[in-house]
Amino acid sequence: MTDGSFDIPDRKVMKIVFQVAICLIVSVSLSVAAAESQGIKLPNIVFILADDMGYGDVSLLNANSKIQTPHIDSLGREGIRFTDAHSACSVCTPTRYGIITGRYPMRAAIKSTVINGYAPMVLEPNRLTVAQMLREKGYATAIFGKWHLGINWIDKDGNPLAAPRGDNAGERVDFTKPITWGPLSAGFDRFFGISASLDMPPYVFIENDLVTELPTVIKQNDPPRPGLAGENFEPIDVQPILTKKAVEFIEEHAIGKNAKPFFLYLPLAAPHTPVVPTEQWQGKSAIGDYGNFCMQVDDSVGQILDALKRSGLSENTLVFFTADNGFAPYIKPERFESQGHFPSYIFRGYKAGVYEGGFRVPLLVRWPVRIKPNMVCDRLVSLNDLMRTCAEIVGYQLPDNVAEDSFSMLPLFDGTFTEASRTQRVSIAPNNLVAFRENNWKLIVSAHTQGNPVNPNMRLICELYDLVADPGEKINVAADNPELVAALIGKLQETFDRGRSTPGTPQENNSNFRLLLP
Repeated sequence: MTDGSFDIPDRKVMKIVFQVAICLIVSVSLSVAAAESQGIKLPNIVFILADDMGYGDVSLLNANSKIQTPHIDSLGREGIRFTDAHSACSVCTPTRYGIITGRYPMRAAIKSTVINGYAPMVLEPNRLTVAQMLREKGYATAIFGKWHLGINWIDKDGNPLAAPRGDNAGERVDFTKPITWGPLSAGFDRFFGISASLDMPPYVFIENDLVTELPTVIKQNDPPRPGLAGENFEPIDVQPILTKKAVEFIEEHAIGKNAKPFFLYLPLAAPHTPVVPTEQWQGKSAIGDYGNFCMQVDDSVGQILDALKRSGLSENTLVFFTADNGFAPYIKPERFESQGHFPSYIFRGYKAGVYEGGFRVPLLVRWPVRIKPNMVCDRLVSLNDLMRTCAEIVGYQLPDNVAEDSFSMLPLFDGTFTEASRTQRVSIAPNNLVAFRENNWKLIVSAHTQGNPVNPNMRLICELYDLVADPGEKINVAADNPELVAALIGKLQETFDRGRSTPGTPQENNSNFRLLLP
């Protein structure tokens, strides 16, 4: 500038100015992202897990359902409903392992085993859980409900309870002593609930690390399973109490009371046996007490949603509703199916089986600030995906040895469904039957833990189904597609051998499988 006017910058200077401007914009964007990852505007997360509730028991997913679930339905109408969601196992304990760790239970010592109420913790030492991860990001964490991942009780000699098999193991427990490894050790600030299923002793509530009353009497449920119980503990009271605890927790975090985001894990004990709807819900369903109990579960969901609304938290709370596996066949589905209610919907099989009725579960998700209403997603997802979804939301960089089988669902929440969260999944059933899914193909094979003798009565199978053409798994096309079968078997074995199904460094498994083919 020589005469009071400004010179026009040359191209080189303009380029530098442009680059600086871009850097400033990126810097601001990163600062906003970093702030959000540190707890600003992070969503509350509520994960509601029904126990043994079938895909067809949700009326939004089954137009012919004889059970009305308006509150669960509202999550799908106000958010997104997934039609191809799966648990990692068709029974309770392994599915819960997959949810809380993001890892397939087939890699763990637990595999497809259901433990009892006295069994020790199945989580490996130092394994990061979704609750620990969120707590590190500033979340308050709580669980109200059925834990069923093992609790380390102390025996009357002051030692960890050894060989806790059988429902009479409680006779050796010192219930006055705190448990030494349970939900509080897995990342939860608070716990109120039961150690295992509602029909498994001890029949007593646990608050944090102590029982709420000493089990001094013997009670038995339906089906009969006698065991130690608290004098005041009744199965019919469990659902209302767990719901009340969850509502109170939400109200404690109402806007203006507590700025800390929270993770609420609500693994309900219903509609698992014993089927015990309260008086308020008896006679409500056309198909009897099981339908009544499902409707009571729906009412619990409604109470949670109402509490979020009253507390001013609905808009920025991510709510999941799902189930741990399919409908339990020992409740006798033929009674309902003769009346036109199919708890597995159009799918074959039930809980503990290797077909879709055992693994395919309802999954409805609402998050008003992010998810548009009334979306339907037919992409393949797994309950294992909770951990990586939450990690992406809060900006947590997962190590290579964490959440090895968890894919983020976050890209699906925008409604375009252009980016698949996963194209494969593995689910395991009792007796080491494994279902491997790739796109529309589902392979079913038998497997075995290496080092143990093969059970001569073990069912050796190799089945292949096209779930687009044949969602009911009626036509086994394995014999017509030998090359495809061989390719899928190879991919399944590779998934196991790598110790992970996500990209990253191969990891170790805690158990070794080998496929057994007929």
